[in-house]
Amino acid sequence: MSTNRRRFLVTSSMALAGSALGRFRLLAGQPAQSPPATAFTDLRGQVGLFTGRGGTIGWFVSPDGVVVIDSQFPDTAAICLEGLNQRSSKRPIDVLFNTHHHGDHTAGNITFKPVTKKIVAHVREVEAQKAATKPGAEATQVYADVTFTNTWAEKFGRETIEAVHLGPAHTGGDAVIYFQRANVVHMGDLVFNRIHPYIDKPAGASIAGWITVLERAVKGHADDTIFVFGHAKPGWKVTGGKAELLFMRDYLTALLDYVRGEIRAGRSREDIIKSGAELKGFPDHGPLIPRVLTAACDELQ
Repeated sequence: MSTNRRRFLVTSSMALAGSALGRFRLLAGQPAQSPPATAFTDLRGQVGLFTGRGGTIGWFVSPDGVVVIDSQFPDTAAICLEGLNQRSSKRPIDVLFNTHHHGDHTAGNITFKPVTKKIVAHVREVEAQKAATKPGAEATQVYADVTFTNTWAEKFGRETIEAVHLGPAHTGGDAVIYFQRANVVHMGDLVFNRIHPYIDKPAGASIAGWITVLERAVKGHADDTIFVFGHAKPGWKVTGGKAELLFMRDYLTALLDYVRGEIRAGRSREDIIKSGAELKGFPDHGPLIPRVLTAACDELQ
């Protein structure tokens, strides 16, 4: 593809994303908002992250390839793409990974698609994204065109990038993306740092499975591995080490233990869900919210 053609596609994509977002706000009766705060952060070995609005985007830029993990929303995807173009001299994106199907990780696919060679996701997440698409919104959705079941890998110069499915957790088909040489792992939404997570039971989530997946991730990587998280409470980082993965595991374990105890005590489902208790040992999360209590009740009952 010629340089002029690539520039046209990028510019057109950004313009479409911006105009579509503007039309949505007008239809919703909302005033136009200023762009969200965004930032690029270098991590290690040509790998970095981008924060904006939605799940954390991971990226790899080298003379051998450009890889992106997750795409947020069209507006922040356009900002991210512009920054990547500056770092890569506008070379096309070789692979865009979707760690899972949720809109804050895939809505920006429409922005990246014109300059991306392939989009990769677990096969269940493509099905889940299609199932979650509202009637009439199909034109805004871009789905992965390459899928895998257990693992998928590609080499870019000295770096090998591997996508692995470790089992049902946040959804039924979460992918963990591993940069082998850089020793950086993008966890998608398998870690919500110090905030209550979203547990997508209709899409195959499993709290017990999530606990196992986190333990497998800890055992499968070195002590100095940098892990990238999908979300974090303000004031907390979207990166960390094994300690943060084990803390997330312990939170999920405590959640199940609390709800199991309430069920054994004879409390009704309605009373459990509206209890608003605070998990002992997890004060940063604040009181339990109906979303996580409902998921735990569904799993245990």
